[in-house]
Amino acid sequence: MLIRSGDLVEVTTGNARGTRAKVLSVLPSKGKLVVEGVNRVYRHIKRSQKSPQGGRLSKEMPVDASNVLIVCPACGKATRIGVKVDADGSRSRVCRKCGSDLGSIRKAKA
Repeated sequence: MLIRSGDLVEVTTGNARGTRAKVLSVLPSKGKLVVEGVNRVYRHIKRSQKSPQGGRLSKEMPVDASNVLIVCPACGKATRIGVKVDADGSRSRVCRKCGSDLGSIRKAKA
């Protein structure tokens, strides 16, 4: 998965379509990611010693990675991500629209 936590993404489907937010965590085994403020659900908590108030706790749930596009910091557009292999064998993420570098994926093999 080429999207990392901390990336700015734009949601392409669902109720939050068009929302730009930061990725909080990535679940690569499930192909999902948790995006700040998107897909919020309520968890009802009974009163206990741990939570004496009880009530409803709002939290974000994972969304499928195919439903978001990364926002390129150089051109500011939501885009797909390409992979460029450098001469030394290291791989980096690139914007498909403007071609700018979005960070490395893997260092060169020794």
